[in-house]
Amino acid sequence: MPELPEVETIARTLRPRLVGRTILAVDLRWARTLAVPAPRTFKQQVKGQQILQVDRRAKFLIIRLSDFSLLIHLRMSGDLYMTGPDAAPGKHDRLRLALSPLLPSLSSSLLPAQSSAQVFPAQDCLLVFTDPRKFGRVWFTPRPEIVLGGLGPEPFSEEFTPAWLYSALRRRSRQLKPLLLDQSFLAGLGNIYTDEALHRARLHPLRSSDSLSRKKVEALWEAIRSVLEQGILRNGASIDWVYRGGDFQNFFRVYDREGQPCPVCGATIKRILVGQRGTHFCPRCQRLE
Repeated sequence: MPELPEVETIARTLRPRLVGRTILAVDLRWARTLAVPAPRTFKQQVKGQQILQVDRRAKFLIIRLSDFSLLIHLRMSGDLYMTGPDAAPGKHDRLRLALSPLLPSLSSSLLPAQSSAQVFPAQDCLLVFTDPRKFGRVWFTPRPEIVLGGLGPEPFSEEFTPAWLYSALRRRSRQLKPLLLDQSFLAGLGNIYTDEALHRARLHPLRSSDSLSRKKVEALWEAIRSVLEQGILRNGASIDWVYRGGDFQNFFRVYDREGQPCPVCGATIKRILVGQRGTHFCPRCQRLE
């Protein structure tokens, strides 16, 4: 947490508020937040960089700069938001970047054609990375592919097809849930959306990946895409104090619903540990075959 839909929502929210700004100053409040480079080098090189784009790859936020990329992985409790330049540092702030104002002309160009209002407050010139549990990391690098190169395909990419998924699953003999959580296999899925996708596909989380028929794989492929699309549509899930703003938690079928009835068959939802991860499933809809 956050997973692909939550990170995508953050990227979409920040993109029109960041693109075109220049980084004026940096306040690195916990050095270990920075994976690379050394703090002194980072502070010297990041100043003056203009923000060109805000993207997402798997669970990484990517802020593309003039000469570098700023990669941010929120991990368990990270968050990224904008505030006014005079805002006092919070207890869990790890990195604060002072930015140039967003020019009214640029702000207007990012709005729908029928709107001429400037909706982005000019005083919001501080980008803050906060992380209570200190698991999140930031990379400042001219070669983001070094960090991202080991990731599997994106669930919405052209590469991710039912045929690819069938072949990839058949080449492995692993339990489905741990395999789907493996970011080198498929990028972006986490605990929530894996549980939800497996329920939609009527597959037990402990089912062996190489035991699935083509029909079952197609159902899994459709379930993964569907649950992620709905998660993005609802701005992700807000299930605790870490991530806020989404309402997909109101539409969970199995995740965090232990002891409650399955919305499909009425059976009682169970929770087990799979690879040290709490896993929710319906024992009737998702039989272990």
